[in-house]
Amino acid sequence: MPIRLLPETLVNRIAAGEVVERPAAAVKELVENALDAGATRIDVVVRDGGKSLITITDDGCGMTPDELSLAVERHATSKLPGDDLLDIRSLGFRGEALPSIGAVSHLTLTSRPRGADSAWSLTVDAGLKGTPQPAALAAGTRIEVRDLFAAVPARLKFLKAPRTEYDHIADCLERLAMAHPGVAFTLSDGGRSGLRLSAAQGDLLDARLARLGALMGRDFQENAVPVQAVREGVTLAGWIGLPTLHRPTARHQHLFVNGRPVRDKLMVGAVRAAYADFLPRDRHPLLALFLEIDPQEVDVNVHPAKAEVRFRDQGLVRGLIVGSLKHALAEAGHRASTTVGLATLGALRPERQEDGGAPDGGFITPSPLPYNRGGGGGSWGGGSWGGSAGQPSSAGPRGLAERSAAFQAPYQSGLPPLQGRLSGFAPAARPPEYAPAPANAPPLDSHPLGAARAQVHNTYIVAQTAQGIVIVDQHAAHERLVYERMKAALLEGGVKRQALLIPELVELDEPSANRLLGRAAELAELGLAVEGFGPGCVLVREVPALLGQSDVKSLVRDLAEELAELGDALSLKERLEDVCGTMACHGSVRAGRALGVEEMNALLRQMEATPHSGQCNHGRPTYVELKLADIERLFGRR
Repeated sequence: MPIRLLPETLVNRIAAGEVVERPAAAVKELVENALDAGATRIDVVVRDGGKSLITITDDGCGMTPDELSLAVERHATSKLPGDDLLDIRSLGFRGEALPSIGAVSHLTLTSRPRGADSAWSLTVDAGLKGTPQPAALAAGTRIEVRDLFAAVPARLKFLKAPRTEYDHIADCLERLAMAHPGVAFTLSDGGRSGLRLSAAQGDLLDARLARLGALMGRDFQENAVPVQAVREGVTLAGWIGLPTLHRPTARHQHLFVNGRPVRDKLMVGAVRAAYADFLPRDRHPLLALFLEIDPQEVDVNVHPAKAEVRFRDQGLVRGLIVGSLKHALAEAGHRASTTVGLATLGALRPERQEDGGAPDGGFITPSPLPYNRGGGGGSWGGGSWGGSAGQPSSAGPRGLAERSAAFQAPYQSGLPPLQGRLSGFAPAARPPEYAPAPANAPPLDSHPLGAARAQVHNTYIVAQTAQGIVIVDQHAAHERLVYERMKAALLEGGVKRQALLIPELVELDEPSANRLLGRAAELAELGLAVEGFGPGCVLVREVPALLGQSDVKSLVRDLAEELAELGDALSLKERLEDVCGTMACHGSVRAGRALGVEEMNALLRQMEATPHSGQCNHGRPTYVELKLADIERLFGRR
């Protein structure tokens, strides 16, 4: 078969297959053109998921009749000032979107430049271009795309249901709206409106948060921390969710480079590395990050749909993201997301009994708790929150008064004596030493995590704050504290060791023992001194001093399993969070251990002073905060 040139219309249809894979891709290209034209309002209307109609109207700079004719020619663009394809300072630049869309649809462009006295219209029908005609339109541009892919029925067959295609369009528009909070957007299907975003006001960081809250939800807006950093001319800004606010997929991770939404593997990997200390491996954070970089330092021509980018200095970008996110999370301190408390309240909400109702026709109420004094206008047990301090608001079950008096007795004459309360605890397996507060110190319940009032099931600390209550998982909280202390010790030159009075002999299978001994030098830096003692046996002579009186055999066996998963490719320092996390778990205050009031308060104070203490090493929350107003609503007082 002889070689021949393809007809222009067929060439355009092939190009359309690369650029316009579905209606959402056409919307993306056209909306990007509107943004590049300086639009402050963009309205999108689609029908049948964009297959029968796409209309995009903007108030941008508009086009003259000559520019209309040139805009539908292949490789024509106003967005490349020179001939350097690496100097891209706009969103759309290939010059293929309009001719490609016109090759597979009935395309109508109507535009009026700002200050012009009339508008002009141009049609392109399956690649056949008409001539500009006078039209009616306010300043800006309106583009109509009818019967998309009518000229290529094979492509039309592969489109999904209208609702699915509409969802793809909405997702595309939302991403562009995140990057441009100062622009108003609307999206409708011709009848009902699916998206209505007004232009956000204020400085860029706050405007972005307002726009992100409108699109990602109120939970994200309330539990996001800001990110702002500059390194070697590269700027990173945005908002990232607290680690306790996470999802099973990465769908809510939005990444932008120079205002362009991207799905970049390098950036995704950097985000995963930044959150590695705080999330389980199968959970993903919520965030929106905006990277600004010199166009000469990034290639946006990698993908026809411009969904991927390539950085010249990948190490710089990765280091900036990882460092900035870790710093922002550290600045958040002990904060845990409000969704944890809301989920707890949801679990506590009264439910009706299976037989159609609760006793006496009311709702089932939680089992009464011991009545706790402690101020704050609250009462537990037979009453509900809001009664006067020290007085239940209603009569409790028989014997509650006696139990209450017994519970309050140790507190009537001040805190229990320190002597003897801390005996029997290993140095690192208990909260820091208790120091009496100065006479002029503020009340304990004015602290963020409040004053310890009780320990429930020898596992959970209940504290009273000025605005509600906090429930702390003592093991999860102390595990995070020990972990952070181990990391800090490593940065200062190594973890201090504590020699065992009698070395511990641990029996393992031979491969596990060999793996452990092969990492003996690295484990020594982490404070664990091991040596061989025959086939399948390991002798432990020293342990990290931070762990105190831990179960050495269980620790070594868990580490052996951890090393089996890590393999030999990475050093322990590269997987520090895994190894230190395992050690910290064995050196923490265990669930089921009774703590004194001073110990509980000491744990709360150290949590407040330790970054990331809102979640344990496995990504679970260490505490739940319940606001007094929410508790009052739970009991029908609001």
